[in-house]
This record gives sequence, structure tokens and C-alpha cells, in this order.
Amino acid sequence: MINFKKKYLFFSCSLLCILFLACESEDEKKVIRLGHGLDTSHSVHKAMLYMSQRLEEKSKGTMTIDIYPNQQLGSERESLELLQIGSLGMTKVSAATMENFADEFKVLNLPYIFRDDEHRFKVLEGSIGENLLKSSQSKRLLGLTFYDSGTRNFYADRPIKSPADLKGLKLRVMPSQTAINTVEYLGGSPTPISWGELYTALQQGIVDGAENNLPSYYLNNHYDVCPYYTMDEHTAVPDELIISTIVWNKLNLEQQKWLKEAAEESSVYQKKLWQDSEQEALDGMKEAGVTIIHPDKEKFRELVKPMYDEFKKDPVMKKTIEAIQAVQ
Repeated sequence: MINFKKKYLFFSCSLLCILFLACESEDEKKVIRLGHGLDTSHSVHKAMLYMSQRLEEKSKGTMTIDIYPNQQLGSERESLELLQIGSLGMTKVSAATMENFADEFKVLNLPYIFRDDEHRFKVLEGSIGENLLKSSQSKRLLGLTFYDSGTRNFYADRPIKSPADLKGLKLRVMPSQTAINTVEYLGGSPTPISWGELYTALQQGIVDGAENNLPSYYLNNHYDVCPYYTMDEHTAVPDELIISTIVWNKLNLEQQKWLKEAAEESSVYQKKLWQDSEQEALDGMKEAGVTIIHPDKEKFRELVKPMYDEFKKDPVMKKTIEAIQAVQ
């Protein structure tokens, strides 16, 4: 069965190499193909459209980005693997997924690593963030910018008012060891499940709940099966826009500059859209009758403190954590 899956993956990748060249010339226009798993109504998708528009303007029509949403070209993990072999140009993934490719990203997934939104943006938009974007180059993955993904909160088919209410709950988490450890420290039972399969898993009772930001919860109608949303804000994991280094290295310095600038401008644009989408989600949740709970976050924060002690055993992690905490 394993061999069959490997052969199938190899065949799929080979087919994509042929059908979807990651970066090709069409009448001297350089086209970069970008695949992601979000819906077209999502702020990140809209920001990507803006990025493509800005890239065309900067390059005077010689460069553009073709965007394939809704997992048309594969899941986050599959898209990253396609980037690594150069058959897909760009993708968007959660920083939680990136910790499987670059250890440094584990720090961003630590619960309560950021004091507030202002602190988070200063870290991600400064030298620490830029170093993180470059940290996966050895894996043929180069980060161009971060997108705001808000704070992640628990939601379930029953109220979660304190960590005690998480005990025994099966909660969907991203495929991140740090995310798994966070739920375990808080008393829950973490269950990694693909995002595309989550709604069905919630319906069928495979998991009792999950954790995610406001728009993801609302836009995917998870309130239908999990009408209790707890604003514990345990993590603030950003999304990352990534390009294959195979594709990046085929661009000249001027083309790289145009693309990097367009990506960063799209991040500024997305941040504004994200604020609007969060408010829209809150209004929609209230209208749908969702019970929004504001717990004592200090009780959650206290239980995950040992995670910092574990991370600081690694000198590199210790240095990064202390650098983030030192940002004023």
C-alpha cells in the first residue's frame, strides 16, 4: 500500500510537472503559478489577486501570477512538496505547517508568544520575521511575506470556559507537533485532521471541536456543528507566502525585486481586509446564535509555561524566544 501511494504521488507530481509548469513564458510574459487551499472569498486570496495586479504593473506586463484556489493543485503539504520539485511556483501555508520544514518556525507556534497584535506585527515585519522567511531555503522553500491570520481559539459542541473543560475533548489541530503539545498541556486530546475533511469529522463526531481564527470558523460554517466559540487566543500563527527556490533562482534580480515588493504590498493590503473579515465573522456568528465565551486567559497561559522551558533547552530556540520577547 505504501509503495502504491509513493508511485501514485510520483505519477501525480510528474503529471503536474508536464501540465502545470511552475514558471513559464507565454509570448515573453513570465507566468508564475500559485496554488492554495483557501476559498476565493478569503482575504488572503484577494490579497494574492492584488499582488498579481501589482506585479504586472511593476513589470510593465512582463510578469504575472496565475492563482488556483480551493486546493485545486493539492493540500498545503502537497503544494509544498510540488514547490520543492519546481512543478508549482508559489503557495500559501500556515507557519504551523512550516515547522515540519524549518525548526525555527516552532517558535511562532508557541502559545502566547506574542503580547498583542502590535507586538506580533513588529516581530513579523522586522528582522526576526525576515530571518524566518529565509530559514527554509535549504528545503527549496523561500518565504516572501507573512499574512495576518489573527488569533486561534477553541470551538466545540459544548462550552469551553476554562482549561478544565478541555479534558477528554478530541480537538482537531494542524499537523504541527507544537500545536499537538499545546492541546495536550491544556488537557485536551489533539487529533490532526486535514482542513478539507474537518467539517465532516465534526459532523460525524470524529472530533468534538477544533481551534482556528474567527473567519475560518465562520466562513466554513463550523458553527452549524460547534456553536460554542471560546476567545482564549492561545496562538497567533501567521500564514506565509512561499516561492519555490527553483523558480526564484530563474528570475533575474529586477524580477525578484518586483515580486518581493508586490508580495509585501499585498501583505499590507491583506491586513486591512483581515480586520474587516474578523468583524464580519463576529457579526455573522452573533446572528447565527453562536455562544462567544471570553475566558480568563491567564489560566490557559499558566498551563503552557513548561513548553517554554522545553524550547529553551535548544540554544537557537532560546535565542529566538528571547529576541521576540525583547521587541518593544
